Amino acid sequence: MKLIVNHIEAYAYTGGKPFDSTLPCVGFIHGAIHDHSDWTLLARWFAHHGHSVLAVDLPGHARSGGLPLADMPALARWVLALLDAAGVERAALVGHSMGSLIALAAAGLAPERVSHLVMLGTAYPMKVSDALLATARERPLQAIDMVNSFSHSTWAPKPSYPGPGTWLHGAERALMRRTQAGQTSLNLFEHDFQLCNSYDQGLNDAAKLACRSTLILGARDQMTSPKQTKELTAALKAEVLTVDAGHSLMTEAPEQVLNAMRQALGA
Repeated sequence: MKLIVNHIEAYAYTGGKPFDSTLPCVGFIHGAIHDHSDWTLLARWFAHHGHSVLAVDLPGHARSGGLPLADMPALARWVLALLDAAGVERAALVGHSMGSLIALAAAGLAPERVSHLVMLGTAYPMKVSDALLATARERPLQAIDMVNSFSHSTWAPKPSYPGPGTWLHGAERALMRRTQAGQTSLNLFEHDFQLCNSYDQGLNDAAKLACRSTLILGARDQMTSPKQTKELTAALKAEVLTVDAGHSLMTEAPEQVLNAMRQALGA
């Protein structure tokens, strides 16, 4: 589905169903140098079970045009503008990693528009090491390989989505390389990781919310350790659900994540 957001074309995957703004809406926001395909299983399930779905490509990523936005407040405003463009007054916001911080910032900006907040593979603050930032700046393809190594706790999933024997490291590396190559105006990897590193309003944004909030965490996550969520959990008064996976939990533990999402959204 293509939308015009702030005069620029944006793309959102609708889960294989025509978008219907009268249904309860779930907005999915991907992580650094990723795209809407992170959410294929979850988007399809909710789209076929009574929800409308907008799994977005962020500005300057994959199928969405324009330049990547400069900071979290700008991305939060963009998410709300995308809901406006789709005719959605209120939505559940779901984000993974960097996308979880964008969802939090958007919810803090307009808490009355958010029915649920679900943060997957998250932490706050989401600091990135100087060594990884330097590698992302100077040798981004090497940094992609490093992040893939840190993000996975297994090589291939058990028989389930995305299919038995799928090489998780290779698939995610290909996605990240394709998204990185698709943005020629700047180093997208460094840009996205700097966004995570610089966002410092998480607890202030969390304090503004009254909606149901859930954190879905990978027990073996080396990128955003579950140990780094204590303050955020308290500020949100959030429920914490843990799955047996690393940072790439949607592909490593797809059925566990789907069940956790259904619980988080009361579906």
